[in-house]
Amino acid sequence: MQTQDTFYQVMRRHGVTRRSFLKFCSLTATSLGLSSSMIPQIAYALENKPRTPVIWLHGLECTCCTESFIRSAHPLAKDAILSLISLDYDDTIMAAAGQQAEQALADVMREYKGNYIVSVEGNAPLNEDGMFCILAGEPFLEKLKRVSADAKAIIAWGACASWGCVQAARPNPTKATPVHKLITDKPIIKVPGCPPIPEVMSAVITYMLAFDRIPPLDRLGRPKMFYGQRIHDKCYRRAHFDAGQFVEAWDDEGARKGYCLYKMGCKGPTTYNACSTVRWNDGVSFPIQSGHGCLGCSEDGFWDYGSFYSRATGIPQTGIEATADKIGLGVAGVAGAAAIAHATVSAIKHARNKNNTSSENAPEEKK
Repeated sequence: MQTQDTFYQVMRRHGVTRRSFLKFCSLTATSLGLSSSMIPQIAYALENKPRTPVIWLHGLECTCCTESFIRSAHPLAKDAILSLISLDYDDTIMAAAGQQAEQALADVMREYKGNYIVSVEGNAPLNEDGMFCILAGEPFLEKLKRVSADAKAIIAWGACASWGCVQAARPNPTKATPVHKLITDKPIIKVPGCPPIPEVMSAVITYMLAFDRIPPLDRLGRPKMFYGQRIHDKCYRRAHFDAGQFVEAWDDEGARKGYCLYKMGCKGPTTYNACSTVRWNDGVSFPIQSGHGCLGCSEDGFWDYGSFYSRATGIPQTGIEATADKIGLGVAGVAGAAAIAHATVSAIKHARNKNNTSSENAPEEKK
């Protein structure tokens, strides 16, 4: 097996200073939600561990995950692709094509057997023996199984690879199937979204390289650091939700004031993702901030959950301002009832005391 250069060696050859390298490690720790005490460990790993060979496969998909990944700002996509990892096969962005591309794939599988990562974008159709998706004359289903056999881990990019996405929408004529249902003997990291956030994608790869293990996952196989909270939990419109202030129609007064979009179909209360914290386009914005409700694109089955513009049901609403008067009336009613009860008891006691006093002062009857 050949030995890859380390990330630090590649960066030094490109003229990157030690100071810039440590700054990169600091930004990496921040993007992963790690404390500053982890920066030396990240720096050590990037200085000493060989770059990880990556094979990036494309099945039934629209390539939006790649389009997202190449817009990563921390780290930059060029640093991730050309320095951080060794991207040895990706038929979307590689220079080689045809037979040369397939030879490159065969070479990396042979030279780094058991030590490469397979990144999967898209899913595999099972109908007609997988003939709805063909790569280099081979059904994608067969190629996925063959390449994954000697991989040390698999990353399922996006909703297509993680859940099936629109290709698997009812009635699913091609029988599009997510990766985890096809490959069951390898660790799989799901990074759902349509597409996933670019910084989330690059951070997952960086974590695996720095710590030589997969990141902590939730029960659905998603990295906890990015899918541990609902978009609703950190949404800047959350205060309006709690106050019962909602947009009732597009471009109404509530929309102009930035009220909550829940009634317009926003799926933020049921969607786990980092959109409201990491955001998009280098932290500039995310759909809700730009005035459109969340579609819930990182959740399983979002494509079959009905209209994107129909409100989700069963979400408890506090509505502080909307219910303040009712609560006040309730409290006043309770207080009023208590006052009446107190007055009644006092009157009874007063009457009893008066009767007792009258009895004591009455003249004794002659026998």
